[in-house]
Amino acid sequence: MQFSLWVALVGAGALISFTPGAGAINTMSNALNAGFRRSIWGILGQQAALLIHIVIVALGVGLLVASSPLAFNVIRYAGAAYLVYLGVRQFLAKPELDSEQTRALSDEPRSSMFRRGLWVNMLNPKAIVFFLAFLPQFIRVDRPLPAQYLIVAATVVVIDILVMWFFFAVAARSFQRFTRDARGQLVVNRVFGVLFVAVGVLLAVIH
Repeated sequence: MQFSLWVALVGAGALISFTPGAGAINTMSNALNAGFRRSIWGILGQQAALLIHIVIVALGVGLLVASSPLAFNVIRYAGAAYLVYLGVRQFLAKPELDSEQTRALSDEPRSSMFRRGLWVNMLNPKAIVFFLAFLPQFIRVDRPLPAQYLIVAATVVVIDILVMWFFFAVAARSFQRFTRDARGQLVVNRVFGVLFVAVGVLLAVIH
């Protein structure tokens, strides 16, 4: 891949990662509940889904999803429903001021955080359609394809990890002062609950 094309890829990848979405909300929620360091497990789950999307597009399966309204809608509504479920669960969550309850919340298994991050990004067929339009801009058919896809995947994943961890997870710290009392926790839970539901609804209604 030419260096100038790679620089353009970095710019596009950064712009995409900084655009708020379900992944950013999930990252901030994890950072608040489990802490900055442990939020990385949710981020890694999101990256696993991103890699799967890239592989799907590279194999051409993405064309099938994009051209099949039924397949697209089934995945779209499943993804929307999952985000709404996460939002409702967080919106209704009760404040956890007891030290043992708080410790249990902050000690959520890494595998659980990873799976949630995976499904948050995986159940988003728009990501497949997006990569169908995005990837060809940085792929040259006259050069070896595997190496190019590897460069694109590595670049996009590294950028997204950096943005999610060092921007959105860090940004969540500004909300931590609200989590020291029951009222503050209630407000934070409802804010993030509404955000999850809003993203889920947008995923379902925007074509």
